[in-house]
Amino acid sequence: MNKQLIKNEWLGETVHHAVLPSGLKIFVLPKPGYTKQYATFASHYGSIDNKFILPGTEQQLEVPDGIAHFLEHKLFEEEFGNIFDEFAKLGANTNAFTSWNITSYLFSSTENFHENLSLLLDFVQRPYFTEENVEKEKGIIEQEIRMYQDSPHWCALVNLLGALFHSHPVKIDIAGTVESIRKITPETLLKCYNTFYHPSNMAIFATGDLEPDRVIDQIAENLARHEYTTQAPIQRVYPPEPKTIFKQQVEQALAVSRPSQYLGFKDTRVGFGGKALLEKEIASEILLEGIFGRGSELFNSLYEAGLIDENFTREYLGEVTYGASILGGETKDPGQLQQRIVDEISKLHKDGLDTQVLERSRKKLLGRFARGFNSLEFVANNFLNYQFMGTEIFEYPLLLKEMPLETIQERFAEHFSLDNLAQSRIVPKA
Repeated sequence: MNKQLIKNEWLGETVHHAVLPSGLKIFVLPKPGYTKQYATFASHYGSIDNKFILPGTEQQLEVPDGIAHFLEHKLFEEEFGNIFDEFAKLGANTNAFTSWNITSYLFSSTENFHENLSLLLDFVQRPYFTEENVEKEKGIIEQEIRMYQDSPHWCALVNLLGALFHSHPVKIDIAGTVESIRKITPETLLKCYNTFYHPSNMAIFATGDLEPDRVIDQIAENLARHEYTTQAPIQRVYPPEPKTIFKQQVEQALAVSRPSQYLGFKDTRVGFGGKALLEKEIASEILLEGIFGRGSELFNSLYEAGLIDENFTREYLGEVTYGASILGGETKDPGQLQQRIVDEISKLHKDGLDTQVLERSRKKLLGRFARGFNSLEFVANNFLNYQFMGTEIFEYPLLLKEMPLETIQERFAEHFSLDNLAQSRIVPKA
């Protein structure tokens, strides 16, 4: 087992890192004096991975949309009952989430950390699928899908991704559809589990007042009992995606009192990970903060006009094969909000960016990042997200501080083009 230290002098943090013979990556960040502990066991597997080559074969498998999320649900059900109850007995809170790229299982505790860690390791490595419990789960997830179909924010986001992308599976709802999950079988679940839940495609992050060597040794002993064999690298299959947007606008009527207006800029420069991907993300975040952040002139003018509220969102969503900048929220006048944003973008393309604004944005993001390291949840979830992107979270502040203004300006010119813009609107039902 190979062990090493990953240090960041600026943050004053050191992560203890080990790679097991099975390929599992382990990261432990000791936080002396913290009463809370947090651990996450994650697979580099998300909703976009619906086509892949079965390892060791040349067979391409296409699985129903929503199966990664379905699998996340199913792992919590054991032959002897529900795993939530077992964590509760140990005084821990447990949860899980599925995104476009990651499925993560986690717990937080103030006691019995190592017992909870064993429980986490065991249930994630112990799938239990039967015809009966899979059919039962379909009904539960159908209710969840219908619940999200009533959420204006989620519908606006899914509709916007559908407008931005022609064929990339990021445009598909993470939970799938009622029709797609009805096609899921125990056999298909097991094929996905065996492919994406191999330790070589997974990582563990633990943080709190912990002894790193003890945590690493416990995980190593647990996985050694499973006698994993080597697995070939996973070949994920994605359809060709044009650089153009799919459609300019989409509108949906829901039972809401106020409309919502969301806009998205499609990323046309994709296909790479690692440091280059992180740099692209940072440049996008600086721009989003400077142009649309709470301290910006545009935000304040829109807020004073009653066109946005304090929940106005702006974020960059990106991975190796896709990317988009998303902004929007509830508004009294969707058309006026859209026009004001388009006018501001056009003005900036004509007059140029204010470098002082960009520098203030850089400092805000740096301070926000440093404060984030006081949150165990922030550190754990973001650390593994960056790992799966082929980089490290510790690179973030260094790249943020040193990024040339020219790089940020070039990013604005290529990414915030009105040719890349699509809009999604939610309006009240008549």
